[in-house]
Amino acid sequence: MLKQILSKLPRKSPKSDQLDEINSGSNNSNFSNGSQCTNGGNGLSSRLSVVKRVSSAVFPSSIMAGVEAVEPHLSFKDVSNTQKQNLFVSKLNLCCEVSDFSDSDKVTAEQDLKRQTLIELADFVSSGSAKFTEPAISGMCKMCSLNLFRVFPPKCRSNGTGGETEDEEPMFDPAWSHLQIVYDLLLRFVSYGSLDVKVAKKYVDHLFIVRLLDLFDSEDPRERDCLKTVLHRIYGKFMAHRQFIRQAVCNIIYRFVFETERHNGIAELLEIFGSIISGFALPLKEEHKIFLCRALIPLHKPKSVGIYHQQLTYCVVQFIDKDPKLATNAIKGLLKYWPVTNSQKELMFISELEEVLEMTSMAEFQKIMVPLFRRIGCCLNSSHYQVAERAHLLWNNEHILNLVTHNRQVIIPLVFPALERNTQNHWNQAVLNLTQNVRKILCEMDEELVQACKRKLEEENSTLSVAAERRKLTWERLESAASFQPSADYIIAPVKPATCSVAC
Repeated sequence: MLKQILSKLPRKSPKSDQLDEINSGSNNSNFSNGSQCTNGGNGLSSRLSVVKRVSSAVFPSSIMAGVEAVEPHLSFKDVSNTQKQNLFVSKLNLCCEVSDFSDSDKVTAEQDLKRQTLIELADFVSSGSAKFTEPAISGMCKMCSLNLFRVFPPKCRSNGTGGETEDEEPMFDPAWSHLQIVYDLLLRFVSYGSLDVKVAKKYVDHLFIVRLLDLFDSEDPRERDCLKTVLHRIYGKFMAHRQFIRQAVCNIIYRFVFETERHNGIAELLEIFGSIISGFALPLKEEHKIFLCRALIPLHKPKSVGIYHQQLTYCVVQFIDKDPKLATNAIKGLLKYWPVTNSQKELMFISELEEVLEMTSMAEFQKIMVPLFRRIGCCLNSSHYQVAERAHLLWNNEHILNLVTHNRQVIIPLVFPALERNTQNHWNQAVLNLTQNVRKILCEMDEELVQACKRKLEEENSTLSVAAERRKLTWERLESAASFQPSADYIIAPVKPATCSVAC
């Protein structure tokens, strides 16, 4: 009877069984359609897992713990906008693998894949779609550090001056096809408009800057040119690092001047500082004046100054433009390191001297004019015709000629003897013609002073000739006395030493 009653009760529908199993999580069932409910629950679970994967792309990986990274081989076009940031970080991590480029004929598939990935990263950043969050900044700095920061092989140049000279062929890095894109990425990164400098400063720190400066010793001029642009952008973007960058560059210059005299990137570093000096605020800090006196002026000492002399001159002139009183320090430094036996270096010094004098005021010129024109007088008498010609051409500069005119009572007596010696003894006809032109300029400036200098020079020459005649007569008397043979009566026989009677 009881069974008949129970059989008339309505049974649960399959749909309600599925919901009960999903809610309870039980896989057991006493009904005949229990297997169908289990299969339905598995299908719904798979749909829920799809929802979880989509949500992981919405939230950043730094927030979602344990979320798998996006496949780095995917293209940015193949993922949604919410996944692009995670894909950007994944591609940065993929490019952290450093390839071996020692064999230029061997190009592997990994190298091609890495280069293509670097190009995709550069295009993504240049499009403005990238967001440099802290994970992205960390990944960018890590990728640049692993690919760029390296130890260069020992230098095997034949000359001992260090650096590249005008006659040497530059050496190119075989990995430049990858390094160029990395440098482009780094430049776009530090130049990015929305970059949070406070966050980036934790990764672009002092160690990063020091290792970046070490790369200026690269023998590849293309790399040094990229470094020049990157360092200038870092200096402009990270104001907190400016003083450290200046001090680090000073240390490189000190080591180059006083220890090794070997460095390939001095010209590029000075080119950066040329634009930095032009932005110094007035009045100049004592730190900047010390940089001129202790770093820039001693850079005239090395033999390889010709490689970076143009940039060095620009920096010195920029300092004098900021503070004209520094002209005295600059000219004293030039006179201190003035070359004696290197004619090509002497030509560069005269050219720099002309540029400095154009920026020099009358008061500063009067402090230094005596030792300066003594040196110029030596250059006028140089047996190297190019040095002599270049020294004569200083008188064609209107500003220098104006300084000389106002101080002619001191300067003309210093240079007139050199002009007279050229007229009498110099071997080059072009130098003789220039000497006549300078004498004509001096006569037009103050003819009475020139005639007085001429009379004084003639008196000095006559005095010197009399002194030379006296010396000649003195040597003749000495020679005749030395040739005199004494008679035998006046020769004293040598005395034998007394022998000791006591046996030793």
